[in-house]
Amino acid sequence: MTAPAPTRCITALLTVTCAVTSSNIYLLQPLLGQVAHDFGASQTDAGRCATLIQVGYAAGILLLVPLGDRVNRRPLILTMMTLTTIALVCVAVSPTITWLAVAATALGFLTPIPQVVLPLGVALAGHQPGRIVGTLQAGLLVGLLASRSYAGLLGQFASWRLVYWCSAALMIFTTVALKAKLPSMPGADTALRYPALLRSLSVMLFGNVRVAGVCLSGALIGCAFGAFWNTLSFVLAGEFGFGPAVIGLFGLVAATSATTSPLAGRLADRWGVRRSQLMLICTVATGWIVLLINPHAVGSFVAGTVLLDVGVWGNQVVNQATLFQSDPAIHNRLNTLYFVTRFLGIAAGSALGIQLWSVAGWPAVATGGLLAALLALPIALFAAGTRGTGGDLDRGGHERGDQRPTILLVPGEHEAAGRCVGHRDAGQAGRDRLDQ
Repeated sequence: MTAPAPTRCITALLTVTCAVTSSNIYLLQPLLGQVAHDFGASQTDAGRCATLIQVGYAAGILLLVPLGDRVNRRPLILTMMTLTTIALVCVAVSPTITWLAVAATALGFLTPIPQVVLPLGVALAGHQPGRIVGTLQAGLLVGLLASRSYAGLLGQFASWRLVYWCSAALMIFTTVALKAKLPSMPGADTALRYPALLRSLSVMLFGNVRVAGVCLSGALIGCAFGAFWNTLSFVLAGEFGFGPAVIGLFGLVAATSATTSPLAGRLADRWGVRRSQLMLICTVATGWIVLLINPHAVGSFVAGTVLLDVGVWGNQVVNQATLFQSDPAIHNRLNTLYFVTRFLGIAAGSALGIQLWSVAGWPAVATGGLLAALLALPIALFAAGTRGTGGDLDRGGHERGDQRPTILLVPGEHEAAGRCVGHRDAGQAGRDRLDQ
C-alpha cells in the first residue's frame, strides 16, 4: 500500500497534535503548590503525582507505541486522543490526592501520541530524518514548555482544575481536526503478534550496543531534566517568593529551545552525531554549573533554564535521528525503547530531585543534575561511534560500514521485511511534498 504524501496542512496538523498532546505531561508542575494546598497534602505527595505522570507516560510508550508497527496509525491515534481527553476530565474532577495520583498515572499512560506521530513523519522524510524530527519536535516542545506558562497563569488567576478543563477542550478540537484530515497510515505489516512485538524490544535493546548506549545516555539526560523541572517551582517560590503565574513564565523562557530543535536535527545530518552530542551535552552541564554557582540570582535561573532545555531537547533530536536511520519497519519500537528509557530517567530525576530538595536543598539538586549530565557524555560519545552519523544496523543489530537503509529484525519478521520496502519507497513522494 502506498503511503499518502503529506501536504503542508497535514504536516502542520501533525505538529499541532504533538504540541497539544505533549502539553498534558507537564501541566501539573507549576501547580504543585496549589494542589498541595487544595488537598491539604505535603509538597512531597503533590510532587509524587507529577512523578506518576512520567511513570505512566513511560508505560504508555512501552505498551501502546509499538502498536504503530502493526496496526493502522489513524485509528490508533484517534483512540488515544479520545481516551486522553477522558483522563484529563478525571484529573479535573479529582476529589482527593489519591484520585489525582491514579488519574495522573492514567493520563500519562494514554498521552504518548507524539511517539506514534514522529515515526509516521520520519517514514515520509527519508534520508534526512533529523530534519523532520526537528520540525515535529519543535511543535512537541512548544506544547511541553508553553504548557507550564499557560497552566501557571490559569492556576494563578483561576484554578488548577480549570487548566485541565481547558486542556480537555483543546484535545477535543484537535481530535475533530485529525478525524477530518488524518489519512489512513498502515503499520509495517509485521508478522509478529502483540506479545512477540513487545518481546522483540529486548532483542533490539540488548542485541546492539549502540541502541543501548543511545537509550542509556538519553535516560541520564532525562534524569537531569526531571530533577530541574520538578523542583523549580519550590525553589522559585521559596527563594524569590514567586507565584504560579511567574513560575509558569519560565516555561516561556525554556520555549526558546523549541526554535533550536530543527537546527539540532540539521546539525546531526550535517556534522554527525559525535560532535553534535559533545556540544549539546556540554550545554546541559554548563546550565547546571550556572545554577550551582549562583542560585540566589533570578538571572542565573533564566540562563540555566535556556541552556538546560537547548541541550536536553537538542540531544533528543540527535538521539532519535540516529535511531531512525534503521528500517521504517521498526521505527515505532526503536522510538518505544528510547522514550521508555528517557521518561523513566525523567521520572527517576523527578523523584530524586524532590528527595534531594527535601534533604539538602537546591545545591544538592544542582549537583545531582550535573553528575547525571557528566555521566551521559562518555556513554553518548561511545554510542555515536566515529563514522558518519553513527552507522546503520544490520539484521543482528550490529553496525554496518555503509550508509544504506537496513533492517533490524527479530525471528518471525523476515517475510514482513519485503513488504516494508514498499513503505520505504512509497515515502519518497511524501518527502518531495515536505520539501515544498
